Amino acid sequence: MEDNYLTHGKGLGSWLTTRDHKRIAVMYLFSVLTFFLLGGIFALLLRLELASPGKTIMNADTYNKVFTYHGAIMVFMVIIPAIPAVMGNFILPLMLGARDVAFPRLNLASYYIYLAGALVAASALFLRGADTGWTFYTPYSIRTNTTATIVLAGAFIMGFSSVLTGLNFIVSIHKLRAPGLSWSRLPLFLWSLYATSIIQVLATPVLAITLLLLIFERLFRTGIFDPALGGDPVLFQHFFWFYSHPAVYIMILPAMGVVSEVIPVFSRKPIFGYKAIAYSSFGIALVAFLVWGHHLFVSGQSELANFVFSLLTMLVAVPTGVKVFSWVATMYKGKIRLKTPMLYAFGFLQLFTIGGLTGVFLATLAINVHVTDTYFVVAHFHYVMVGGAIMSLMAGLHYWFPKFWGRMYPERSGRITFALLISGFNLTFFPQFILGSRGMPRRYWDYLPEFTVLNRVSTVGSWLLAAGFFYAAFYLYRAMRHGERAPANPWEANTLEWQTPSPPPHDNFPEIPVVTTWPYEYREKGFFPQGMVP
Repeated sequence: MEDNYLTHGKGLGSWLTTRDHKRIAVMYLFSVLTFFLLGGIFALLLRLELASPGKTIMNADTYNKVFTYHGAIMVFMVIIPAIPAVMGNFILPLMLGARDVAFPRLNLASYYIYLAGALVAASALFLRGADTGWTFYTPYSIRTNTTATIVLAGAFIMGFSSVLTGLNFIVSIHKLRAPGLSWSRLPLFLWSLYATSIIQVLATPVLAITLLLLIFERLFRTGIFDPALGGDPVLFQHFFWFYSHPAVYIMILPAMGVVSEVIPVFSRKPIFGYKAIAYSSFGIALVAFLVWGHHLFVSGQSELANFVFSLLTMLVAVPTGVKVFSWVATMYKGKIRLKTPMLYAFGFLQLFTIGGLTGVFLATLAINVHVTDTYFVVAHFHYVMVGGAIMSLMAGLHYWFPKFWGRMYPERSGRITFALLISGFNLTFFPQFILGSRGMPRRYWDYLPEFTVLNRVSTVGSWLLAAGFFYAAFYLYRAMRHGERAPANPWEANTLEWQTPSPPPHDNFPEIPVVTTWPYEYREKGFFPQGMVP
């Protein structure tokens, strides 16, 4: 039997105690997908309830709990860890030409910390639940008699996993690069993971402390956020969004890194503006720490603070635009191959561009005041986060599927799924822009009759989305077990992960490769792999 990471050491125990980054990535993958299924079921329940005015399938209290579960699971258990923990863990050492990450034991500990925190938070489902929304806004989150403390504790625990993973990636990129792999030859996916890791290490402790203070507030009435005890509930919003807006880029920067790998490979052209794309990741990371106040435009900030935060928020469009225009320029006059990963890259560009442009609307004070806490914000958030991060996750899952499992997925099924997801997503969330602009508030269990038609369209779209994800799970699982055997480099890509067998051996490389070329050297005469064995 061929020796690879899937066959090296048999039995459940060898997986649960593994220090192989590839196996840890697979465990992350199935854990994230399990929580994605759970969060998706709650989303479908929300849309079913909102298909008609009045009570449809649940009462108002149950609705509040369901949208809290949906948001908390999708943000903390799915979108934040999905690409860094799954794709990052699997691909980063391979792209570096390394045997593993810098701290393999810490990597395994990070997974178990994530799993422990997620299970603690999910245990609230079997108790009194939580009804605060995923943002846990005070003072309501202090006074609710649900088991919100357990959800807060779970999110607090998961934060440690995020920080430790970020530290591991930073050290790995600094210390484990193969000979010849200079910073100017680093694949853009690694640049995006590096910038993401900096955000994780610097911002996550702020959220952890904030959640801990809120737990103390609930248990001991310390009076930090509770106005009845002299506290300031808006202070919680400042603390929370100082982390949670950078967290948007923890979700989206790795997604941009995946797109930066897929587009040149399937355009057969060198990436346009390599340095600009790499440095713009750090520009986004920097600005991410300076814009949290746009979540508080109607919370009593001074006019000066509102103006400054509005201006800084619009500044995010500059490094983001650099990436988008560089991707488009890369495709210009390229020999584009419309394989499934490339289709998802196109989907990312379409959905993320809509999400980004509507973000400029929300950064404009006059518009923001009109649409604050309406479905316009819900649509914007989902276009950026779900449309961006999940489309990119699907691109990465298909692009690196041969590397993960050593088998090919059925291309026709991939295209059908893409059609279902892109149409279902737009059908679900674009009507919500219209609903929000007409004044339909978010988080409400009921709505006025004039919003019925658009809500029903949105609900039908959610069914298409669900069908697409279930079909993807079916054919990818089938391909994982019975798909056609994959060659080592089915896409003719240059980066180092494609210069080892598929699936990779336990130690990744028989010998550490020497890097001799740039990772995006695609010309008419062929491609130029980065590494060679000394």
